[in-house]
Amino acid sequence: MKSQHKSIVIFALMCCCAVLIALIFSAIDVWGDDEDYIDEAKCSRSCRVVLVENIPEDLSTPYKDTVSLATGLRDLLDKAHRSVEIVSPWWALNSTEYESKPPQAKQGQILLHLLMRLQSRSVSLRVVSELTNSSELKALTQNGAEVHYLNMTALTKGHINSSFWVVDRKHMYIGSAGMDWRSLSTMKEFGIIIYNCTCLVLDLHRIFNLYRQLQYKEFLPSIWSKKLNALYNRDKNLQLHLNNTEAKAYISSSPDDFCPKKRTKDLEAIKRVIQEAKTFIYISITNYLPMLNRSQPKYWSHIDNMLREALILKENIKVRLLISCWEQTDPLTLNFLWSLKALCIESVSCSVEVKFFIPQMQSNGYLYGINHNRYMVTDTSVYLGNLNWVGDEFVYNAGVGMVISQQVEQNNSTVVERMKTVFERDWHSHYSKTLQPNKIPACSMHTVKEQPPSSDAV
Repeated sequence: MKSQHKSIVIFALMCCCAVLIALIFSAIDVWGDDEDYIDEAKCSRSCRVVLVENIPEDLSTPYKDTVSLATGLRDLLDKAHRSVEIVSPWWALNSTEYESKPPQAKQGQILLHLLMRLQSRSVSLRVVSELTNSSELKALTQNGAEVHYLNMTALTKGHINSSFWVVDRKHMYIGSAGMDWRSLSTMKEFGIIIYNCTCLVLDLHRIFNLYRQLQYKEFLPSIWSKKLNALYNRDKNLQLHLNNTEAKAYISSSPDDFCPKKRTKDLEAIKRVIQEAKTFIYISITNYLPMLNRSQPKYWSHIDNMLREALILKENIKVRLLISCWEQTDPLTLNFLWSLKALCIESVSCSVEVKFFIPQMQSNGYLYGINHNRYMVTDTSVYLGNLNWVGDEFVYNAGVGMVISQQVEQNNSTVVERMKTVFERDWHSHYSKTLQPNKIPACSMHTVKEQPPSSDAV
């Protein structure tokens, strides 16, 4: 009898071990093919960087040490010989909404056409998306594209906000623009293209592979493949040259559950950049709202506290926030911004300035030139991301960020100096209106004006 019980126990343990092993391997998809032709020890660290923007024709804002976003993306496709990998929140390059005004959608249509021609050039196209009913993705699939769908609702209850390209595992784009005709025409976008930079691009490609691993899954793995681990992070920056200037860089990611071993979270990257700032912190962002608005709204303090700590503890720090004024601007944003400004009232050691970027309203009632930028620049570093600075985005949505640190030089050749120049151009633009205590900007699609605050305004 004892022998029989022992056999049953052993059999049960073996079954448990088998189930455990099966679960582990079901959670891990090992990618053994994608990186084999890149040797991390010999990858390229001497890179060329280009700042790209889309500035709508309706805005009288000049390009400042930047090139057109549409031109930059087309150049990436021209340089593709082997593969193009794209993650985008949207796919709406071929507009049907404004068929009466085809020039507005022209750049998007050209880009879609070039993507559909990649197969004829023997270049593979891989896309990650959560849009299962996109006619454009179906058309790209019919033209040889490999589309990987993520069920973000099941995975994080959020969405894909990541926007980046990986080309031939040697070139990359990261920025605010998605694959939407408006990002190439009526929206004000900003991003960075880096050429011949296989070390950094390899790390970004690992995030693309992480997304691919999650295709059709309804749960996150408890163990990630080692080939998805970050190569560089906030404590181990990649040492490289950008346009012949020494620099350090790494890639960050959100949400926290999408960060395998050694991957720096976006919030950690933002915190490090703020902590290392010595004289100024300039932030250009579409929405700023330190709140979680799911089910029961509550204060989400992370970034707000980072800025408050910097203002209180750093000597002579200057903080500038340039926020977009549009229909999705939450009225609570004003309260949080006034609260930040209050920290420096009667203080000579800190300064907080806030402006709203108010675009042009056309005769059809739409706002053109909404500032869709999502970056921060300090005297030592830049952080460029895909997410609005809103609690829900960092907690639930997928996004990617990049940090570049450089010593500022007098010839304005560094990415830090050039992005500072771009920020200051927008800051001093006549579209930027200062937040004043006795005026509330009404940010909506149909009304862009300043009106007196109500008696209970904070």
